[in-house]
Amino acid sequence: MMKSLMRLVCAAALFSGAAMAAQPDLVLTGEVSYANYNTYVELPFAVPEGIDRLSVAFSYDGAEQRTTIDLGLADPHGMRGWSGGNKKSFTVSATDATPSYQPGPIEPGEWRLILGIPNIRRGVTSHYRAEISFGQAEVAPLKTGYAWYRGDLHMHTAHSDGFCLSRGGQKVNCPVFRTIEAAEAAGLDFIAVSDHNATTQNQDLRELQPFFDKTLLIAGRELTTFHGHANEWGVAGPVEFRRDANLMADQVHAQGGLFSLNHPNAPTGEACMGCGWDAAGFDMVKADSVEVANGGGIRGAGDAALAVTFWRSLLDRGLTPTAVGGSDNHDPDLPVTTSGSVGSPTTVVYASELSARGILAGIKAGHVFVQIRGGDPSRKVELTSGKAMMGDHVKAQGAVPVAIHVAGVEGGKIEWLSDVPPSEANSPLGADETRSLSWRPGSGHHWLAVLVRDKDGQAVLLSNPIYVD
Repeated sequence: MMKSLMRLVCAAALFSGAAMAAQPDLVLTGEVSYANYNTYVELPFAVPEGIDRLSVAFSYDGAEQRTTIDLGLADPHGMRGWSGGNKKSFTVSATDATPSYQPGPIEPGEWRLILGIPNIRRGVTSHYRAEISFGQAEVAPLKTGYAWYRGDLHMHTAHSDGFCLSRGGQKVNCPVFRTIEAAEAAGLDFIAVSDHNATTQNQDLRELQPFFDKTLLIAGRELTTFHGHANEWGVAGPVEFRRDANLMADQVHAQGGLFSLNHPNAPTGEACMGCGWDAAGFDMVKADSVEVANGGGIRGAGDAALAVTFWRSLLDRGLTPTAVGGSDNHDPDLPVTTSGSVGSPTTVVYASELSARGILAGIKAGHVFVQIRGGDPSRKVELTSGKAMMGDHVKAQGAVPVAIHVAGVEGGKIEWLSDVPPSEANSPLGADETRSLSWRPGSGHHWLAVLVRDKDGQAVLLSNPIYVD
């Protein structure tokens, strides 16, 4: 049985391509004729209180007769943008907007969709339709169908403390596109850009997503506090990071996002303010996931940086946070063989589609394994029990059949992670093999995951658990 999703991840699909059919909040229809030639037609509409994002999808007929209708938008104070005839849809919000339009508050009151008519022939009537949605318009995924999608959930750009070399070889704040290029080179399907307490990177992501149409760009932010760092994914609205950690998580969840504890076992001090998680009174049930593998930490301290002990302490309490990894990259020029380069670690998610909604739902469900030292797409680990997979709950009495599939770690070994570890012997792995065992955890709630080490003893793969009730 699938691990139930506590919240619908509905605010996540921020930057993907063309809008899909969805029920709009308002529909404006009408017609223009030669009487409107070289004029502007204003279509007023009311925006209610409490709206933080507005999307428009526009269409008209008569193009085959050379009718042209340009498009713009005005809020109660004046123009918010003009895209002319180059866009059929656009979005504006407080934090980001489609190129041609200005981000800013979505104030209640009378807004106007503005139509410019630079060309229409005598005797021609053209019919238009404007669909207005208060919120993010539904968007098409980059790929459809269930698959394992590889990505990096933690990285920084010029919008916080990301640096790289300029064309002239100078160290500069690194533009977002360089991180995306590095993700492409690493063969990643998705990335989440998580600059410190910032959302300004979302404007760049919105502009760049149509160009980088093979790499899904997910809105993210590293909520950086004096008592811990946490990633949120799928949220563009405000989150108060200067107060209580429970409030942070609640605000993220209220906007449909996920809340993940970053490098929770890292030392805190002058080198890294608040890096370890010690937020007093935090309700750990609000942590959707835990960053067990952090690339920067691994580069500095090796396997000692892994937060396995922290994560399993939550599992032993009956909680079910998903284990994830993130490069914590601050320099996209790092060699791909280096921990902390883009895609090292890699979080691999089994999702219904390559969209923000699909990826975040897969993470929430625990359908995830982590390539701790990234880079090699042939390396994988999967746990199944019948039709159940990692992250799922199974109900069983007595023996629980479990299959462990490991590939790309020939000569390595499996390390059991469980509150009731199996007793099976652990021989060296083949290049690609599946092992079966009959696990007898006893009555109550239990969990089983595996850590895979290579022939040199380094941790290279981490599964998420199968839970038994």
